[in-house]
Amino acid sequence: MPVAISGGARIRTNTPAENAYNSLMTSSNAIAKHQLAISTGKRINAASDDVAGYITARSLQSRNGSLKSALKSVGDAKNVTSIAQDAYENIGNLLTEIKNNTATAASAALGVDEKVALAKASARLVEQIKTVVDSTVFGGHNLIDGNYNGSFTVGFKSDNSALTIGVNLTKENKSEFNTGAEDFSTDATADKFAGVDGLDLREFANVAAGTGDATGIFAKTEIGNTMQKLTKAIENFSKVASYVGGIENRLTSQEELLKSQITNYNAAISRIEDADMAEQQLGLVKAQFLQSTSLTSLAQANQNPNAFMQLMR
Repeated sequence: MPVAISGGARIRTNTPAENAYNSLMTSSNAIAKHQLAISTGKRINAASDDVAGYITARSLQSRNGSLKSALKSVGDAKNVTSIAQDAYENIGNLLTEIKNNTATAASAALGVDEKVALAKASARLVEQIKTVVDSTVFGGHNLIDGNYNGSFTVGFKSDNSALTIGVNLTKENKSEFNTGAEDFSTDATADKFAGVDGLDLREFANVAAGTGDATGIFAKTEIGNTMQKLTKAIENFSKVASYVGGIENRLTSQEELLKSQITNYNAAISRIEDADMAEQQLGLVKAQFLQSTSLTSLAQANQNPNAFMQLMR
């Protein structure tokens, strides 16, 4: 804190000039600081500007970066669920068509040729199911072949440990699918399809190729059983689609939460770190005025010793 000392008649130490010089340096430093804040838009440009604020802002920025990564991960997870859900819906529709063909074949008015024609139509739908299964891929992984199990980071706890959401579409995930069967498979060429024992969609292709007996899967004694199995398969696909849809709803909620959190963190960082431009401009004007008065005072103080030189004449 400067003290007003005239220095008396001493000329070797010009204390008023030193005080004016110190005030000049203080105002010049203040001008530089305000100009930096105005040019960068930031109140805190270095840790020395606000030690506590600097630490808090960097911590918030670090967490915000993690949340942005989590938001990207949620987007990837939604891609998986959307693609899988669409594929399950598509297969469910194909199974419904196959079931309709089977119901038509139950008519006593149809002969073997008509039933073979229905089997051929169903066989083409079975081939399409296999195509849907083989082409439902994301990130190099087949999603609905009964083997996909992915875990996605969707947030972080206070200790920075990850919060995850899993998408388990494996055959063993019976608790989620609740199919009541020992296996869940989307392989249209398997002896068991969609968790239904004894449902072999290859039989339709066999009939269409002439290697199977239409009076087998479409026989009066068997067609009711075939209908029941197809109905159960459609129900199981609906359950899996519902499971995936539930995960997607959760991911949508988490996505909205992350977006809100990122916005709030950005606002918190701004309140701590960003400069109030009006306040900085007022401070700059004040510092510039003090700089001008300090220059004037310094010039006057440097003239004081000349008055004492009159004594030497």
